[in-house]
Amino acid sequence: MRRRTLWISVSAVVVLAIAATITIMRVRAVQYEDTVQACKAALRADPPETKADKPAACSGVTADDYLTLVVSNAIGGMSKKDQDTLDYYDNGTIDGSIG
Repeated sequence: MRRRTLWISVSAVVVLAIAATITIMRVRAVQYEDTVQACKAALRADPPETKADKPAACSGVTADDYLTLVVSNAIGGMSKKDQDTLDYYDNGTIDGSIG
C-alpha cells in the first residue's frame, strides 16, 4: 500500500511539473509574438536605412525574425503597379520604342 501511495505522489509531481512547463512556454510564446508585432509596427512607422538602425522595439526579436520582418516590410512597401517602361511591339522587339 505504501508503494502505491509513493507512485501516485511521484506521478502527481511529474504531471504538475509538465503542466507548469507548458504554461511557462505558452506565456513566453505570447510575449514573443507581442514583441514581434511591436517590432513590425515600429518598422512600418520608421523603416531602418542601415543594419545598425534597428528600432528599440525590435531588441527582443531574433536576428532571423528581424531580417524577415525588414524584408517583408520592404516588399510590402513596393508598388503593386507594373513598372515596365519599355514599349514592346507585337513582334516582341523594342525597335524605335526607346527615346
